Amino acid sequence: MKFYSNIGFSLFFLLITTTAYSYNKSLRPVTVELKNASGEKIGTALLTQTKKGVLLSIEVSKLSPGQHGIHFHEKGDCKGPDFKSAGGHFGAEGKEHGLDNPKGPHGGDLPNLVVKEDGTATAEMTTQRVTLKSGKNSLLKPGRASLIIHAKLDDQKTSPSGDSGDRIACGVIGLNQ
Repeated sequence: MKFYSNIGFSLFFLLITTTAYSYNKSLRPVTVELKNASGEKIGTALLTQTKKGVLLSIEVSKLSPGQHGIHFHEKGDCKGPDFKSAGGHFGAEGKEHGLDNPKGPHGGDLPNLVVKEDGTATAEMTTQRVTLKSGKNSLLKPGRASLIIHAKLDDQKTSPSGDSGDRIACGVIGLNQ
């Protein structure tokens, strides 16, 4: 009888350990490599699931100074030079664009990225509208998602993209995970 209870305990322990590992594995930080229209790497973003949502930590260079719209897009496809293969904004169903839009925001809407005079930017921003966990709003869904930087300021209210201009950088989320 003791033999069977040891086997039962071992199987139970294995199940719990495997489940915990799988859950934690899916919540590891995700690194996104950002490339410009020429295919040159211009920066990285790190996505981390926190209790407050997904924390986006980004470091980029070789951009024009000023504010740039930045969004999560619905497809994990970054074909240059225009990156239109990334589709529209992530989580746009039934919403209008913009953090300041009373009928919005999209799941992929984020605050503007501020680029310094030397063309570099570092920023951290958190959003509760997406997740790295499984589910409807997961950035790690089949087909993945992408992170796009736009040429101009996002006005945070004009649909579909805040009048933020061309897509100038793109990175596939979960590509190397």
